[in-house]
Amino acid sequence: MTADRHVPLDPAPLRAAVLGAGSWGTTFAIVLADAGCDVTLWGRDEKVVREVVEQHRNERYVPGVELPTTITATTDPREAVADADLVVVAVPSQSARTTLEPLRDAIGPDAVAVSLMKGVELGTDRRMSQVVAESLGLPDERIAVVSGPNLAREIAHRQPTATVVASTSDATAQLVARACASSYFRPYTNLDVVGVELCGAVKNVIALAVGISQGRGLGFNTMATVITRGLVEITRLGVALGADPETFPGLAGMGDLMATCASPDSRNHTLGGHIGRGMTLEEAVAATGGTAEGVKSSRSVLELAESLGVEMPITHAVVRVLHEGLPVDELAPLLLARPHKAEGV
Repeated sequence: MTADRHVPLDPAPLRAAVLGAGSWGTTFAIVLADAGCDVTLWGRDEKVVREVVEQHRNERYVPGVELPTTITATTDPREAVADADLVVVAVPSQSARTTLEPLRDAIGPDAVAVSLMKGVELGTDRRMSQVVAESLGLPDERIAVVSGPNLAREIAHRQPTATVVASTSDATAQLVARACASSYFRPYTNLDVVGVELCGAVKNVIALAVGISQGRGLGFNTMATVITRGLVEITRLGVALGADPETFPGLAGMGDLMATCASPDSRNHTLGGHIGRGMTLEEAVAATGGTAEGVKSSRSVLELAESLGVEMPITHAVVRVLHEGLPVDELAPLLLARPHKAEGV
């Protein structure tokens, strides 16, 4: 009698905690669940959490979308991260450290942290992966970042897109990529964490500049110029920090920049448009429905650039308009305020 052949069982699904129940956090929870993960979403708002648990909805941040039943939610961050294989961080970049530090002893010994945040920390000029590593006490090889042309509303409706998963560890990047890969969400891996993160942070500032210029009635020539010269600024800063120049023409660089600068779903572009049409920053934030990441990150990006001696005239102009009282009509000449020289420099 022939012995029965052993048929291995399918591996257990990964357990993922997503910290942040806003539009991108909830959308990435959908992505993870559609890819086969069991997901716990953490949020501060009890009403949002209750709606996710009881109705499989988050109408405040992802209206009109039914969430997979494999997503649950809690207002207790320690409960969310308990036994999680992946801890995905999708909170505002400037509050990341205060959110994560109390969880330092709650993260599992083999868990991987994934940053969805796009910014540079004010006061420290630290990239978000550095903030996550320091706050949670994790080595670089257990950190990954996700960045690309990933407008939340489109992804929540399962429209096709690609993204970049970057980590200093290829094994970590591959793990995260497998955890979020689906028929509509295509992750590519990259070892250039510095480049991928800077693309995500600075493109928000460039999108503000595009929005402001369009709010003043400037056209597509100006938009194309700001986008392409903005990519030069991003590349210049990244290379100064040791990033791979090949990262910047890719999905995390030009891809994300195009989506953020052109889409009406981009909060940074929308807020910039309000500023261009004459609103104060406070009025623009209220009209947009919240602060766009580029508003605060613009100052920290500029601080980082100045510390390295890197010229970033578009970023500088945005900071002057948003934070130093420069009239918006004086923005346009500053966007291109560099000496005449060859295009590639």
